Amino acid sequence: MASERDARRRAYLDKTAAETDALVARGVRAGGNAFSSVLLCKGDLSDGEKNGEPPFSGADGTALKASLERLGYAPEDWEWLLTVGETGLPLEPALFREAVCALDPATLVLCDEAASDMAREAFADELAALESLEEALLAPGAVAHVLGMRVLNLGGFEAALSDAHEKQVMWARLKQIPPLGEPY
Repeated sequence: MASERDARRRAYLDKTAAETDALVARGVRAGGNAFSSVLLCKGDLSDGEKNGEPPFSGADGTALKASLERLGYAPEDWEWLLTVGETGLPLEPALFREAVCALDPATLVLCDEAASDMAREAFADELAALESLEEALLAPGAVAHVLGMRVLNLGGFEAALSDAHEKQVMWARLKQIPPLGEPY
């Protein structure tokens, strides 16, 4: 029984590694826990990130990780995905969609308008089917449900860190996406 479970676990790991390797080979930039329930996306890179610093290693990453922990997520329960490739140009929407679907998060957090624009294009058909206009437009602060994911557009997280009121707005938005319980 244990060896069967180990073999199944190994198969999941191998499948995920093959999918992520194939995405990286096509220019996708992602990192963190590939089995995470939270995927953080951004397209507006900081100067440090443009000069080789790892994504989300600055103040935005520190604040997002602390916020997720405070909400009850495990410290390692997040992954990041950039909407721009190695060249600095935006990914093709279909490639972004493929990457999101391969990573299969329960919650997709769009940290800036570049990421939100990419998601709007990549998931246009699903968003158009939503009844709420705010959700269909991925308005900042609205939580949309797309392909089984909660999708939250923070509306400029990194820029909000320099303003006390805007930080509170971001925290209020993040509080809408607490960890989901296991379906027992």
